[in-house]
Amino acid sequence: MVRTRQWGPAQSLLALVPLLIGLPWLALKHQYSLPTPIVDQYDPTTSLPQLSEATILQYAKYLSEDIGYRTPGTREHALADAWMTEKAYQLKEECERVVAAQPGRKLQCEVWRQEGSGSHRFDMMAARLYKHYVNLSNIIIRLSDGTDQGKVDAVLVNSHLDSTLPSPGAADDALAVGVMIECVRVLVNTPGWEPKHAVIFLFNNAEESLQDGSHLFSTQHPIASTVRAVINLEAAGTTGPELLFQATSHEMIQAYSHVPRPYGTIFANEIFSSGVLLSDTDFRQFEYYLNVTGLDMAVVGNSYLYHMRGDLVENIEAGVAQHMAENTFALIEHLTSPASPLPGLASGYGRPRTVFFTYLGVFFVYSFRTAKVLYSLLFIASCVLVRSASGPSARGATMAKALFSVVLGGLGALVGANAVAFMMQQVLGRGMSWFKGEFEPLILYGPAAMCGALMTQLSLAPVPEKAILHVQLLAYAFLAVAGQFAGVGSSAVFFLSALSTFGALLVDRVTYYLSASSENDAGIEMMHAAEKRDGDVKGAEDGRNKVDNPEAKDSSVSLWTYALGQTIPLLTGTQLASATLVVFVPLTGRIGSEAPAEYIIASIVAILGSYTLNFTTPFVHRFDLPVLRKAVTILLLVVGVVMAVFARKEVFDKNHQKRLFVLHKEDLNTREQHLHIAAADGAPGFDDLVHDITAHFGASGMPPKAIVMDDWNSDWDTLYPFSAFLSPYKIDLPLDPAYDAPWPPEEQFTVSAVNDTLDESKGTRTMTLKIDHPGIMWTVIAFDAHVLEWTLDNNPPEEFARHHIKEASFYGTDVWTVDMTIKWPPLNAHPRSSDVDGLRVDFIGIQEKRMWPAKKADADGHQAMKLFEEFDAWLDEKTGGSVDALFMGCVSGEVVV
Repeated sequence: MVRTRQWGPAQSLLALVPLLIGLPWLALKHQYSLPTPIVDQYDPTTSLPQLSEATILQYAKYLSEDIGYRTPGTREHALADAWMTEKAYQLKEECERVVAAQPGRKLQCEVWRQEGSGSHRFDMMAARLYKHYVNLSNIIIRLSDGTDQGKVDAVLVNSHLDSTLPSPGAADDALAVGVMIECVRVLVNTPGWEPKHAVIFLFNNAEESLQDGSHLFSTQHPIASTVRAVINLEAAGTTGPELLFQATSHEMIQAYSHVPRPYGTIFANEIFSSGVLLSDTDFRQFEYYLNVTGLDMAVVGNSYLYHMRGDLVENIEAGVAQHMAENTFALIEHLTSPASPLPGLASGYGRPRTVFFTYLGVFFVYSFRTAKVLYSLLFIASCVLVRSASGPSARGATMAKALFSVVLGGLGALVGANAVAFMMQQVLGRGMSWFKGEFEPLILYGPAAMCGALMTQLSLAPVPEKAILHVQLLAYAFLAVAGQFAGVGSSAVFFLSALSTFGALLVDRVTYYLSASSENDAGIEMMHAAEKRDGDVKGAEDGRNKVDNPEAKDSSVSLWTYALGQTIPLLTGTQLASATLVVFVPLTGRIGSEAPAEYIIASIVAILGSYTLNFTTPFVHRFDLPVLRKAVTILLLVVGVVMAVFARKEVFDKNHQKRLFVLHKEDLNTREQHLHIAAADGAPGFDDLVHDITAHFGASGMPPKAIVMDDWNSDWDTLYPFSAFLSPYKIDLPLDPAYDAPWPPEEQFTVSAVNDTLDESKGTRTMTLKIDHPGIMWTVIAFDAHVLEWTLDNNPPEEFARHHIKEASFYGTDVWTVDMTIKWPPLNAHPRSSDVDGLRVDFIGIQEKRMWPAKKADADGHQAMKLFEEFDAWLDEKTGGSVDALFMGCVSGEVVV
């Protein structure tokens, strides 16, 4: 590397442009690459079985479109159960034929259809919730070598058959169901495959009702105790590779290293385990009730379609199913082989102390101990490199100023991005204008963050660029060490950046000394030659300057230093930023209007942008103050133009829709009917939309009422605790005098107390709450009481509290009960329940035949379905298809028992 004269800012940037464009492109290419989909079930050349994406998607399409919305409690849910049961027995028959044709092959296929009832506590979003389920089902397939020993240690592969209320669930989770069926087929038909350890395929049929199916298997199935590890397959999107976002032991992380297309990082693992995302999967039940380790993987790209009508096979990107299938198959092969870690997990497992990440398609794994050694050595080496520096950039005062410059630059980036966020949301009223593209926040907040960072440098310039680079090196190396010793595996991102900076500065140091040595020789020759010539004092002086005054050059670095030093941060930062924004940007459409979505996204861009382009601050100090001022001026103009463009953008469109929740509710006590409207985002325009809905569908002259959402608002209990995210309105509906709610006595939705006993001496009341709900699903009861004991769990709150109990039952099951003993009479009762002589119970449920669009094909002319059909068409025309509404026909009531 040859040190050349310093170029101006324009030339320097042009020289770096290929790097600034090429490296992010390379990172994204590797990050989102997918395999070529395979169509044939058998290789045309070898005739061996192979995983077929076409077959997987065929299963997914049948479940999501031919059967449809498979919400627990619906007829479609029962149809999916019957289909999967038949499919499981077909696979068993195929297995038996194959084994019969290969005498001596050690392979046994077993099938169960499990059915059962139970209850469990499900805390989520700081809310305490109890689940009760009746007659729900699971379908289980076990492949083993047929011996008792071969069944002792098993790996469980899980997906769920059901879908949630607003979605047909092609990706979530029919895709994974298809993957598992294909894995069974290929394993069975692979000649000579004999599992050393068993593999259990669990097609659980109640995940969306808050993990009832996985709880049923974990607590009641006879083979659950043989499970040593879990592979959970999920989807929260329709594009890109499935992400490993939970890995709970070193053994399973090592197992994941055997997959052909790894995509997972400890960064995602630690973010998810922190609870920031307020999301959950069946993995929770397996971990809690079976005490097993495992891997949680999900498709997360384009999560705009998560739990939406658009979750259809046509929107699943080509290669997604192939990617998940190949990785899952590789894990099964390894975990059922003699090299499997399963036997060692029988005695339990420890939380992973392992750093892991995928980098340009390569999976890196090393222990925390190794990380501590590596990071400590790099920190020591960085200190030596900086300490051995000479010239003005190494002076204490200069280093202190450089540190101040770096800190101010980071804070300036945060302030700049959030200042624009404030302007967009509070001043212009155009919040979430970036929602339609995961990377659009980079365009809006990237220039603002950089402008904020550079503005902080105006009062500090000039600062030697080498001093700033030295400070950044020490900062990253220190953060890597400190974070790792604190047990934060994600500190690897700082290590990678420090490593890149260290390498670049070391190369610059070597080339500087080589260049200085050659220039010294040239200077000495010039000086001697000039001294020989009488009167040539200037030539001699020039020579001495080159020999004796290297300080000005010592404060700068070669442009190659930026090229080398930015390589790893650009690659790492691009991968981190893309993975983070792909998850968080669509997520803002369902985290509630109170969440500071604008500032969250702005801060993510500022933080990850500062990491990705961490050489920006030293680079601007490479030039004089006028250049810095010009850069700030240009960025301010760019920020203004970008804000003007985004202020004109619509937040939603037909591919990135707003979620609208609509309840048509009949009150069994008053016979009143209301329309309840709610949104789960803070985007502008919702209030106007509600008023338009009221004008078109509401009672004449009755404005919409904004409703406070709290634990005592039972209108939205069918969606509890997610209802905490909603911003609800209540609209009065015009009543048809001729309408009489079709509720004959045998079809009444009722809550009653039976086996009711009062013990005045103990101050207790023991009873069975009986809920009759013919034709009603997802029933919820809520009441205030001090519960001493009940059949839901063994640890009710030791205080007077509000209780919510949600039910999920198999289609056709119309009764459920809860036995309980409560303190009586209640003390310190809530004002809402203190003016009654008995126990006040609020209850609500969804009419199985009154959901739109799930029951669109079965519309029976009921007034709620007529309203939903008209409302849906009006909404589509009004918004241009930019709103996806879930319509639910609910009935509710209140009773004192």
